[in-house]
Amino acid sequence: MRYRLTFAVGLAVGYVLGTRAGRERYEQLKKTAREISHNPAVRNTAESAAQQGRHFAGKAYHTVSEKVGDRVPESVAQRVRSLRERSAHNGGTEDDWGTSNT
Repeated sequence: MRYRLTFAVGLAVGYVLGTRAGRERYEQLKKTAREISHNPAVRNTAESAAQQGRHFAGKAYHTVSEKVGDRVPESVAQRVRSLRERSAHNGGTEDDWGTSNT
């Protein structure tokens, strides 16, 4: 699915950049892209993918930290702790980039 989406986005971007239809066609494509991005089904799918990514990243972090142990630089460990604390204070509603996790 990820490769299909990447291909579709690349195709759309290539078409927009390569088209000679002018500003009207560009505005039409822009409006369609905006409508798609505001579609609740698309937003839910994107959020599900983001949550899955965070879940797998957490698993990967746990696996790596078990194998690496104390060899992680203290600056990295401190950054991870601060991000976890921030997430706990926000109730898990916002990630490090300020986007919602709803």
